[in-house]
Amino acid sequence: MAVTRLHVGKRLSEVAIHNGTVYLAGQIAEDTKQDMAGQTREVLAHIDRLLAEANSDKTLILSTQIFVTDMANFPALNAVWEGWVVEGHTPPRATVQAPLANPACLVEVVVVAAQRG
Repeated sequence: MAVTRLHVGKRLSEVAIHNGTVYLAGQIAEDTKQDMAGQTREVLAHIDRLLAEANSDKTLILSTQIFVTDMANFPALNAVWEGWVVEGHTPPRATVQAPLANPACLVEVVVVAAQRG
């Protein structure tokens, strides 16, 4: 069984696809000067782009893990998230507070999704 990887780097691949399941690396904002809402919007745009490249989309997300550096930002995250997810296709999700590798990043999102049939 083959594994397809997209955007392969020295440290990680942004996407791995196996048996019709798409695994994304944790997505963070590149513009870390943004507030939580801005960083969340950027991260979700990265996810949209990567899922499209992998023949998937946000309606096919199987699970999501969200890491935030400060739970005080949780309402801002949820406001953007709720505007992004598709009604009737909200995925299982866990959100935890955790320090991130880059202290300027406020949020990191990990997604597992199915490919289009």
